[in-house]
Amino acid sequence: MDSVDLEVLKSSARWLEEGHRALLVTVVKTWGSSPRPEGAMLAVRDDGLVVGSVSGGCIEDDLIDRVRQRGIEQTLPEAVKYGITAEEAHRFGLPCGGTIQLVLEPLTLHSGIADLCGAVENGRLVAREVNMATGAARLESAQATDGVHFDGARLLTIHGPRYRMLVIGAGQLSRYLCHIAVGLDYQVTVCDPREEYTEEWNIPGTKIVRTMPDDTVIEMKLDERCAVIALTHDPKLDDLALMEALKTPAFYVGALGSRRNNQARRERLKEFDLNDTELGRLHGPVGIYIGSRTPPEIAVSILAEVTAAKNGVSLPTLLQVEGAKAAREIAASGGTACSV
Repeated sequence: MDSVDLEVLKSSARWLEEGHRALLVTVVKTWGSSPRPEGAMLAVRDDGLVVGSVSGGCIEDDLIDRVRQRGIEQTLPEAVKYGITAEEAHRFGLPCGGTIQLVLEPLTLHSGIADLCGAVENGRLVAREVNMATGAARLESAQATDGVHFDGARLLTIHGPRYRMLVIGAGQLSRYLCHIAVGLDYQVTVCDPREEYTEEWNIPGTKIVRTMPDDTVIEMKLDERCAVIALTHDPKLDDLALMEALKTPAFYVGALGSRRNNQARRERLKEFDLNDTELGRLHGPVGIYIGSRTPPEIAVSILAEVTAAKNGVSLPTLLQVEGAKAAREIAASGGTACSV
């Protein structure tokens, strides 16, 4: 789940423990363009303090004003819509024609928010169901799926680490990459059997394992919400792990290296009976081209490409490292490269 939304839940639980009332606001449906997706959350305290977001700001202002003027009077959840008309869309900062439906839920200590926070922080994927007629809420284990369901009678939301990332190698680049990946709400596992790299590993929010990478890939049972990034430059560690990962539904499998090394890697992987479709899924050289040179810059480049893959965005050739560098070489030699 989004780190902003986790902060909404944690703040709500803390406010309730401190004796405040709180209103939990959840985006349940959007029409047209919308600044925030379904499932995004906002919490408003009884004195107007707010955390999270459901729009570009104007809807938040309206909700805050509502609480400050009237307090949190309601005792049951209710559904409201903003931006039904073009005038309202303009007033509330929505794109023209955009409409957003929200559920406003008054929270109590019996709403299960503290238990939900505990489950999410322990790495569990949890479904929370709210009965709109009674306000009763219950938690149960969920399948690895995104989204929110609202039919007017009940609100079902999914909370927890929906995406996992396996990083092969615990070197300096991995440290920067994992710091950012944790901030992006990945459940990060770092695999490196080399003690000299793992002995001082101390990145909060990550799990370090010292098994062979290919065994780790198999053990993790990678699904379509998993990313694998090989960063060791050591074929003995990277290749077997990539071979296993490319056979899974993982949405992203990538490896660090130059264009020459990447081509040599592909030739080696062919010897493992990977077909062209499986080999075609390998991202390498890994990352998008931003002229990165330092480990932090390279980490940003890699995670930008991972994020694009996660969101179903197909990057043009000139944004990919191999395509961009090839285009630069053509330009430097006096030739021309096709634009995109």
